[in-house]
Amino acid sequence: MNDTLFQVAALVIPLIIAIVFHEVAHGWTARALGDPTAAQLGRLTLNPVKHVDPFGTIILPGMLKLAGLPVFGWAKPVPVVKGRLRNPRRDMMIVAAAGPGSNLVMALIGAVALGLVMRGFAAEAEPSLAVSFLAANLFNFILLNIFLALFNLLPIPPFDGGHIVEGLLPPQAARQYAAMHSKALLIMILLLVVLPWIAPSLNVVSWLVLPPVEWLTDHYLKIAQAVAGK
Repeated sequence: MNDTLFQVAALVIPLIIAIVFHEVAHGWTARALGDPTAAQLGRLTLNPVKHVDPFGTIILPGMLKLAGLPVFGWAKPVPVVKGRLRNPRRDMMIVAAAGPGSNLVMALIGAVALGLVMRGFAAEAEPSLAVSFLAANLFNFILLNIFLALFNLLPIPPFDGGHIVEGLLPPQAARQYAAMHSKALLIMILLLVVLPWIAPSLNVVSWLVLPPVEWLTDHYLKIAQAVAGK
């Protein structure tokens, strides 16, 4: 397999799975808390076609990977109507936290699966292409889920952390903060593209997100090693 194709495929496949579970977790939680909007619109499905954004889920992450930059992406957001939740302020925080929470659970599942692969093929002197591809997917699955969880907890719109902050603020301040959601795309571009380009030392992903991602990834890989018997 072409090395570039191998790298992109081993990235895009786990990223799609991670993002789909992230979005569906929002919808499942919202339905449990009184808002059936996502279910009514057919978005509570693990079918990636319903969730994948061609640019945000496939093209951008692939370009970032090939450029050696931190990989992130997005899917089509699962619709949640805050006013339909039983306790809008509290429940919206729970719905927001469900996405990153699901990613951390998926990373744990990936760590266990990687450990089982390591245990099952430990005797092979030279792993086959299929085994190498599976191991690469599982490693990326762990890393991407952890990254998505922590990246989405950034306390600014439009991230899940922004919804959590909004729920913690006094009502008047929360309304002012919520108004920032209309400028979400601009905020993302300024924060993730323009600011690092102007001042690399102010790269939020590098100095705020990557250190805890690396710390958590190390601990998840230790779980994989424990499952592998190493």
